[in-house]
Amino acid sequence: MKRLILKDRIVEAKLPAFVMGIVNATPDSFWEKSRGGVEEALRLIEEGADLLDIGGESTRPGSYYVSAEEEISRVVPVIREIRKHSDIPVSVDTRKFEVMKACYEAGADILNDVSAMEDDERLGKFCAETKIPVILMHKRGIPSNMQSDTSYKSIFNEVNSYLLNRAEYAEKLGIASEKIWLDPGICFGKDVAGNFELIRRCGELGGGKYNVLMALSRKSCIGAVTGREVQDRLSGTLTADVLSVLRGASMIRVHDVKEAVDSLKVLNAVEFDCL
Repeated sequence: MKRLILKDRIVEAKLPAFVMGIVNATPDSFWEKSRGGVEEALRLIEEGADLLDIGGESTRPGSYYVSAEEEISRVVPVIREIRKHSDIPVSVDTRKFEVMKACYEAGADILNDVSAMEDDERLGKFCAETKIPVILMHKRGIPSNMQSDTSYKSIFNEVNSYLLNRAEYAEKLGIASEKIWLDPGICFGKDVAGNFELIRRCGELGGGKYNVLMALSRKSCIGAVTGREVQDRLSGTLTADVLSVLRGASMIRVHDVKEAVDSLKVLNAVEFDCL
């Protein structure tokens, strides 16, 4: 059974992987139906999300960073309101210490950092002191230019080496290995073939020492092979998510929680005889 170890409690997944629901408190996220606040969060909870990931700064390719003050103003009120209704684990998609500190004080439980704690060296120490889990992602460059260079000598080896290095950095700061999650950063500075190699081999990331999160929902690589625009990529996403879980992912980050939960229930019945 998959486990998510928080500061003060352990959450166990009822299905083969955790389902993380995306709440984008931004005006420019690539899938507009994920944009929203408390109402969107409560809807995803009702649909069966195991945890929520709330972001106040879009990191899609081509986007631009915002200030810490802007992020805080977008995200903290959402977390405070969620906490009036639910104790669901809340992850914060941020690269900034000030944002994570404010969100932690508002009730957040997890750091999800697309820079793997490189952009702000204060983050790692803060997470170690507060004993919260961290999600470390691989990317190349920054959103405004990350798709300008997608060539690798060996994409799996390079991504895996980077994530291992960042995980070791986190452990040296005092973050326990079981609280470190790795995300290969699908579509963050990768071409289509590279993205699918990382999906295919996701269970090998970190050599089995760390849990793996896969964020595939409606991404451009799925559009590339299906020929579908973002609004029509649900079936491709569900397929990719199930395959990533079969290959070793312990968490999937999704826009469409209800459909993701249903697909994992079927996987559970077929693959693990859990009826």
